[in-house]
Amino acid sequence: MKTLADLDHTLSEPGDDLVADLSRLRGDIVVLGAAGKLGPSLIELACRGIAAAGTGAKVHAVSRFSRGELADRLERAGAGVIRADITDDQALATLPDAENVIFLVGAKFGTQGNESATWATNTYLPGRVAERYKAAKIVALSTGNVYPLSPVTSGGSAEDDPVGPVGDYAMSCLGRERILTHFAKTNQTKLALIRLNYAVELQYGVLVDLATKIKNGESIDLTTGFANVVWQGYCNEVILRSLHHADTSPFVLNLTGPETLSIRRAAAKLAARMGVEVTYTGSEADTALLSDATKCHRLFGYPNVPLDQVIEWTADWVAAGGAMLGKPTHFETRDGKF
Repeated sequence: MKTLADLDHTLSEPGDDLVADLSRLRGDIVVLGAAGKLGPSLIELACRGIAAAGTGAKVHAVSRFSRGELADRLERAGAGVIRADITDDQALATLPDAENVIFLVGAKFGTQGNESATWATNTYLPGRVAERYKAAKIVALSTGNVYPLSPVTSGGSAEDDPVGPVGDYAMSCLGRERILTHFAKTNQTKLALIRLNYAVELQYGVLVDLATKIKNGESIDLTTGFANVVWQGYCNEVILRSLHHADTSPFVLNLTGPETLSIRRAAAKLAARMGVEVTYTGSEADTALLSDATKCHRLFGYPNVPLDQVIEWTADWVAAGGAMLGKPTHFETRDGKF
């Protein structure tokens, strides 16, 4: 994995199961929040999967698109690009109808001190989208942050475990789930809620955060000593395939990898691959933000790229000075303040 083109191709390579599911999907797909971290590769994956399925369905990519080159890239992939600020009522109303909606819009960083704006984006806006697309299937991205910290030996929180969001960001994300569930029941809209925790690729993610600190000679704080990660290509496939599981009694799914990742061991592997030393501070706390994704793996199989492969790719990418999104995950945060 040496170039952005290699990365984009790998992230958007549709598996046979995705192609089969897309061949059974009726109607077009609207992706709201197309310019975020997940959006571009998910849209390219959907376009390639639909082309392989031969259904002729359209993918509409909706965002403000502050980066013009991204809009051009998605158009080349076969998506219909719509430049729109969906917080504007008129812009939302004039979006194309579709039988399938992927909702990726969310606000996290910058919440501290700007809580009202975060709640407006994460809770109020989803309700307006649900009203606009009441006749569609909606798959909405949520987060594992709706759960409390778990004992590191527990295997993480499952979908039917009690929620316990910490901080305004996490509470507003649970608010998003509650508002969307309300409209699913009221309007009989089919809904899936995907609690993601944490997607990784080579330009951002927990592993990139660690590798970047190691490259820069910074110590790794072990207080948050464990995490869940999942390859973004698999993540995108699960999101798209969840359209078939959306229901008026919402389908709730934890989306992450099968491992409880040791930050100490991951850092050691990254450092060894990069040929540098790593130092640590602190010691592992007894709890971490962890999710049990057994249901996901039972329905959709295991991630197609093993974790050790992602670690090797990440180490090589960061060591070579590969392109970065510049968006740290702050997975170490334990007080809910982002």
